[in-house]
Amino acid sequence: MDAMSDARPFDRGTPTQARLEYAKISPGAARAMVGLDAYLRTTSLEPSLLELVKLRASQINECAYCIDMHTKDARAAGESEQRLYALSAWRETPFFSPRERAALAWTEVLTEIARTHAPDEAYEQVRRHFGEKELVDLSLAVVAINGWNRLAIGFRTVPGTYQPKRH
Repeated sequence: MDAMSDARPFDRGTPTQARLEYAKISPGAARAMVGLDAYLRTTSLEPSLLELVKLRASQINECAYCIDMHTKDARAAGESEQRLYALSAWRETPFFSPRERAALAWTEVLTEIARTHAPDEAYEQVRRHFGEKELVDLSLAVVAINGWNRLAIGFRTVPGTYQPKRH
């Protein structure tokens, strides 16, 4: 079996040191990513919804650093432990609103785009809860966190050190 045919071709091990510090090496690129995050904070999307989207995509991508970060940020913003614990099984719980459920479904299909190809049913569901601009902004939030996940995983950003800002 070749490495590309297995979903987990390599043992990633436990990172104790980052491979490199991408923000120091390419500060312009890091500023661009931070700029997208800054834009998303100015949209009509609820901050709590954005944290759920970031955390759910990070769970799918198995990004330990981002899971640590967004769990801490969500808690600091007042998110309940119950909802955080249940997020990976959100379909099986009554803890999320219809709007949140639509956003989580859209997050999943966009995060796994190579497998899902963003089916019409998912688009129709999310459109019932989000206007056109909100849908573009929600999709950009998914794009942003998937980008951060790939940087953190690829360069082995070590989880556990992040501290949230006070709300």
